Amino acid sequence: MPGKWIQAWRARMPRVPLELETIGVAEQRTLLDSGTLDAALVRLPIDTEGLSVIRLYDEVPVVVTSVESSLTAAEELDLADLAGEVVIVPRDAVLTAPVPGAVPAAFDPPETTADAIATVAAGVGVVIVPMSLARLHARKDVTYRPLREGPSSTVALAWPRDADTDDVQTFVGIVRGRTANSSR
Repeated sequence: MPGKWIQAWRARMPRVPLELETIGVAEQRTLLDSGTLDAALVRLPIDTEGLSVIRLYDEVPVVVTSVESSLTAAEELDLADLAGEVVIVPRDAVLTAPVPGAVPAAFDPPETTADAIATVAAGVGVVIVPMSLARLHARKDVTYRPLREGPSSTVALAWPRDADTDDVQTFVGIVRGRTANSSR
């Protein structure tokens, strides 16, 4: 979705630059409050005081595993399929799911999702993340499978109410599917 929105922005607003930055969940509210960002795609929940927030979609949870794992034989996985696996939960995790029969990690949690996926690539454990994070941290030595009935992550568009500009409203319109000729 973001790629489609960026293309529409560039077609409609060629003289107004649109910069994309990856931000962590822990810093999304701070950056919106600081005025560093005009708007952000955020993961809910977020404190909405002083923000306008539009819920966009729920992301599919996936299990990231080594390409050598037997879990890759299935097209989709259930939590029960992860019994006996080391389920790695990074410190910046956006999804948590109790996995019955999971083996506790014998090491401290990795700081980031990228670190957790690097650990998985080494053949140690699995990590549960939204599909977009699996794609963001894609590597040749890992793959992912959708997790049926796993926890989802809701993505929303948020912007400070007191910084509601015409440009922000144009982007909101694009995200909501308005064409250049649509009116609010």
